[in-house]
Amino acid sequence: MSLLFARSALRATSSSSSFKGFSTAASSSNLDRFHTSENYESVLDRFADIRACAVLRTATSDACPKAMTAAIDGGFKIVEFTLTTPDCLQHLSNFRSKYDKNVMVGCGTILTPQDAADAIDAGSEFIITPVMVPDVIEWCKERNIVCIPGCQTPTELVMAHRHGAPIQKLFPGVAGGPGWVKAVSSALPFLKINPT
Repeated sequence: MSLLFARSALRATSSSSSFKGFSTAASSSNLDRFHTSENYESVLDRFADIRACAVLRTATSDACPKAMTAAIDGGFKIVEFTLTTPDCLQHLSNFRSKYDKNVMVGCGTILTPQDAADAIDAGSEFIITPVMVPDVIEWCKERNIVCIPGCQTPTELVMAHRHGAPIQKLFPGVAGGPGWVKAVSSALPFLKINPT
């Protein structure tokens, strides 16, 4: 069965600012914002191939597009806007429109399923959480959306995997160091640990 996808018109965010968003809602699915398994695998393949992501966090809205443009001009092909950046979703939507298919655009600092839904509506191709948030991971898993949760302990890494996270973000990555990652990866080889 083929799924139909449509782009949405203007949509208001919870902060009352409007942005041109992307709708990935499937007309033949009972879940909103559903992604195909091909899309899911494509996102994972790009992470595996490229292996570097520019993470943007700016104090002002004006600084955001300048900083992200510099990162992309510098060669980054995967970028993450964080919800702590003012007007994050508007900027994410603008960059997704401008760089669609050339740069993979995602959203981070996601703490609730509503945050994830808003990010997907803005055009995010993947979701990043700063901590292990099971309801966000499960919301994404049900919709074939790649979710990469932040984890600090081996227990959190395993729980993120069990909840459906295909990649587990070790955050902050500097805390454990390469020896820690090697030891945990040896004991738990099914994990896909990404230190940040």
